[in-house]
Amino acid sequence: MTTDYDPIAEQYRRSKYQPWRTYIEAFTLMGLIGDPAGRAVVDLACGEGFYSRLISQKGAAKVLGVDLSEGMIELARVQEAEQEREIEYRVGDVRRLDLRMEHDLAIAAYLLNYARDRDELGAMCGGIARCLRPGGRFVTINASPVLDFRTAPSYRHYGFETRAIGEFREGMPITWTFFMEDGAFEIENYFLNVSVHEEMFRSAGFREIRWHRPRLSPEGVAVHGRDYWTCFMDHPPIMAIECFK
Repeated sequence: MTTDYDPIAEQYRRSKYQPWRTYIEAFTLMGLIGDPAGRAVVDLACGEGFYSRLISQKGAAKVLGVDLSEGMIELARVQEAEQEREIEYRVGDVRRLDLRMEHDLAIAAYLLNYARDRDELGAMCGGIARCLRPGGRFVTINASPVLDFRTAPSYRHYGFETRAIGEFREGMPITWTFFMEDGAFEIENYFLNVSVHEEMFRSAGFREIRWHRPRLSPEGVAVHGRDYWTCFMDHPPIMAIECFK
């Protein structure tokens, strides 16, 4: 987990509005989450609260956002102060998370891909499981654990690029570069395959794991046309995961 989000917090906040993040990422994640009305939800790696706010708007009874970056949490709290939604935000490390087992649903947008090895991934999965009630669910969107990023196509068309160099192995670094109007910024992820993820989920106490390819919203097709999305959908750099405790 080497990326320091504090100096790029504002740029990252704005990157959430790139079209692919609206029409694929958010559409896929929110579709899997379903109706959160009346549920206690924890948003892990919540950043500046993008999904925390969406979940709250959809009627969640309680929303807690947790992120390692003080800069991200400060941005989230500023937006909470501007339009109060009764969302609580905390600085915290999911690997050492010790919340009450009182949440019905845990969500995360890009958390697991910061684990550099199976031990860190196991610690994350343990932290997630500890905050969920028996029968609770974890839903996440994550960098793909099946795509060989060394040979991935260019995604510059969508406002970002990925780069991986060297041996295709557990813990291989993957650099994501986001191109914004005021300059680019980079985030480093790490590669762990499907079997490692499933092993760590089960060790943490999750009984069922489901993998979901990203989905393109009808609005995305209407705005940009289907051909615009062909490269992304044929070689998706992200994957959704759904786990049941």
